[in-house]
Amino acid sequence: MKNQFFGLIIAASFILSACKTADTTQVFQTNIREVVNSSDATLIDVRIPEQYAEGTAKNAINIPLAEIPNNIEALKGKKVVVFCNKGIQADQALEILKKNGVEAYDGTSWKNVKAIQEEQSATKQ
Repeated sequence: MKNQFFGLIIAASFILSACKTADTTQVFQTNIREVVNSSDATLIDVRIPEQYAEGTAKNAINIPLAEIPNNIEALKGKKVVVFCNKGIQADQALEILKKNGVEAYDGTSWKNVKAIQEEQSATKQ
């Protein structure tokens, strides 16, 4: 009898640990094309000034990754798209911004954001 009882407890604990609770937070999927092309988006290239000067997306401002924490207050209340060369620095900037309450989106690379802008321009013609 004791063995059956302990077996039931062990089985119940396995079943309960295998169950996942429903995630009650809603995840909103945002189309980055819509954000990049919205008139209220602030596009931020987080690369160093020398890289930014070599080419970037249209209307992008340069705030290097190291300067992002110093610009949090100025970015609050804005819809921000961050990008860099390959997305690594953009991911870091995104994390900093979101942790500080900034509505931020990952544009990945400046070439990606520029291509989205050019795609939008081509469809308007």
